Amino acid sequence: MHAFVTGAAGFIGSNLVDRLLEQGHPVVGYDNFSTGFRPFLQSASTHANFRLCEGDVLDLEGMTRVMRGTDIVFHLAANADVRFGLQHPRKDLEQNTIATFNVLEAMRANAVGRIVFSSTGSIYGEADIVPTPENAPFPVQTSLYGASKLAGEGLIEAYCEGFGMRGWIFRFVSILGPRYTHGHVFDFYAQLLDHPSRLDVLGNGRQRKSYLHVQDCIDAMGCALRMAENKVNVFNLGTDEYCEVNDSIGWMTGHLGVKPALAYSGGDRGWVGDNPFIFLDASRIRALGWKPKYSIRESVIETLDWLSKNQWVLVSRR
Repeated sequence: MHAFVTGAAGFIGSNLVDRLLEQGHPVVGYDNFSTGFRPFLQSASTHANFRLCEGDVLDLEGMTRVMRGTDIVFHLAANADVRFGLQHPRKDLEQNTIATFNVLEAMRANAVGRIVFSSTGSIYGEADIVPTPENAPFPVQTSLYGASKLAGEGLIEAYCEGFGMRGWIFRFVSILGPRYTHGHVFDFYAQLLDHPSRLDVLGNGRQRKSYLHVQDCIDAMGCALRMAENKVNVFNLGTDEYCEVNDSIGWMTGHLGVKPALAYSGGDRGWVGDNPFIFLDASRIRALGWKPKYSIRESVIETLDWLSKNQWVLVSRR
């Protein structure tokens, strides 16, 4: 493969870039560094098969130019700010939906025939079926992020049908691991550094969530690319377990050796669009031979350890 990776300096993107290079694939990394970090590409930048192109997925002309010569796109660039989406509704439209359209148009101009897309389990809203399979009836969308990602999925399916492309769409649970830069582990750890005697928790702490380690995520994507041969291939990615927010808090505080007082905001969700129970049925990808190596607890602890050794990330996000 000669891969083009959007969001190459991000959490999942940079881990994917490293894996592709390890496997011997030439990689063009594309990022505007609005949320990505150059240090995440430090290892890749020393590799002869890596080329970094600084640019924006909203710049169709520029992206089309630098995509030339590649044969598969891993489209990971996105706005993933679910919690504050209502404060800037246009951002999800532009950075998730229009950006995906631009990627597909750049692919069409360069005759690139394959796309791998990072979607989200948020597209299921508050599903009636749990664990939620890929063919679950679609409920009302509950977040602008989920709605914009679902629109991206629709565009990919239509381009695959209309222009002979092939697509692999992955609906992730929340991803954890090295280079993690936003989410509950990040927020809780930042709080505990500021005031270890108190931890503010959105909701009642009983929200049930599933998580997946970033390396397990990349393993699953690779497995699907090798094994799934449909025009459009849709997979949930997640573990076969879930935990309460309170469980994660207990693992973190126990690992850090602190006993903060927990201050709950109340209610069964932390914000508008916060699904109180996310648990995806990943039997479709498991049937191809993939299974996760990390438990949720192991993923939380490894993420916490990485953040403790890379506190510059917390500083940069404030």
